[in-house]
Amino acid sequence: MLRRRFCTAATSALAATALPAAGTRPTTVGTSDVLRLRDGLDRLTVLDQKRGGHAALERAALAGAAETVGLQDHAASQTIRQRLFGVAADYTTAAAWSCIDARQLDRARSHVNEALRLAGLSQDPVAIMRVWNSTSILAHQLGHYAEGVAAAQAAQSCAITRRDPLFGSLAHARAAIGHAYRDDRQAAIRSIGYAEEALTRTEARPRPSWIAFYGPAELHALTGIVRSRLGQSAEAEAASHRALSALPAPYRRNRAMTTVDLAIAQLHQGDAEQACATTEDAFTLMSGSPLPGRLRVQLGDFYRDLLTLAPSTTVAREWADRYRSEWSPA
Repeated sequence: MLRRRFCTAATSALAATALPAAGTRPTTVGTSDVLRLRDGLDRLTVLDQKRGGHAALERAALAGAAETVGLQDHAASQTIRQRLFGVAADYTTAAAWSCIDARQLDRARSHVNEALRLAGLSQDPVAIMRVWNSTSILAHQLGHYAEGVAAAQAAQSCAITRRDPLFGSLAHARAAIGHAYRDDRQAAIRSIGYAEEALTRTEARPRPSWIAFYGPAELHALTGIVRSRLGQSAEAEAASHRALSALPAPYRRNRAMTTVDLAIAQLHQGDAEQACATTEDAFTLMSGSPLPGRLRVQLGDFYRDLLTLAPSTTVAREWADRYRSEWSPA
């Protein structure tokens, strides 16, 4: 309990420092103000990578959005005004993502809708693509797989996906997830192929910090999810291993979730003991921080499959006894 209180206090303090310092509102808002606000977004991205979605991160993102929207009347030009709308959309999408990761899905839906409105006002194709990406993830979490595919296809239609193959690859990978959960094997495999091909055409260039997570490692992780859903457990295990060998160490939450995906693939191949041992790494990775909601749900899925596939084994009982207090809802 003391550790949890300390972690909560530390995270709240870090989230508070993520926002730009409040000061006297300028008479005219220009490019330097836009850059200052974007720096706050970068700090929130780092916080998400370390801890995952949580209430303090959501509050910090919404505060950033409110400050940015509040500067509209002071914009030096229409161009600056549109850039401010784009930054506000990014802050609001960050709040939505925090709720998605924490499994606060009703709040996430509200934030996504507002982010889409702001992104439309900004006419920023990157901000618009980001919102559609989050919309696809949210739809998947809600079990609305057709909507998830539609959102991924909307992301594919954004101008940035035609100019930058990295964004196009991510949009195709999101579509693959939705197709897999709709049991459309051919479409899922085709979309993963499109994502892989687009990634080979990616070049180094300046991009927003929020998409830094995406690259070969993340595509391997998403491929593992697709293959697992299609019943190809050996291929899913191989993809998860490739992802873990390449995912950067600071991406604790991503590594933990891919580790559980690996364990699920091992379990579905009949190796319950190895699967249970693999999940230990996920708990170790997140040591010192509460588990994000998505990871809790994923561990719950693992335990459900463990009881289905190896119900009377000693390893299943030991796993539940050891970890129930850590992954089950408080």
